[in-house]
Amino acid sequence: MDTDVIRVDGAPAPVGAYPHARRVGALLFLSGIGPRDPATNAIPGNVLDAEGALLSYDIEAQCRQVFANVRAVLEGSGARFEDLVDVTVYLTDMARDFPIYNRLYAEAFAGVDACRTTVEINALPTPIAIELKCIAALGS
Repeated sequence: MDTDVIRVDGAPAPVGAYPHARRVGALLFLSGIGPRDPATNAIPGNVLDAEGALLSYDIEAQCRQVFANVRAVLEGSGARFEDLVDVTVYLTDMARDFPIYNRLYAEAFAGVDACRTTVEINALPTPIAIELKCIAALGS
């Protein structure tokens, strides 16, 4: 089986023992990608208290960064946004964040005919409000 493990310099470092992506044949599987800034590791729009506890966040800033991070991993893997075939989106507050995320997704993914599933979850491993899990078909 033709397979490659991919790590991308222009994307945030994974927060665990996993690669940014893995290519298996003509499919590219991206690990969960969050909105951390690749240069600073900061989470855009997060406001923390003196102890580092999350006080508030800006879902628009996080959406824009996570979409940029997905693009960076795709491009670093030899793929394009248009190669996406499936996107799973995890939100920590569906009622609050879905309308903003949905509008920004439509802008960022215009012309991309990927299937999409959006689910609400209790938490993510770091203080982020959104994470994407994507599959692309190379050469599509």
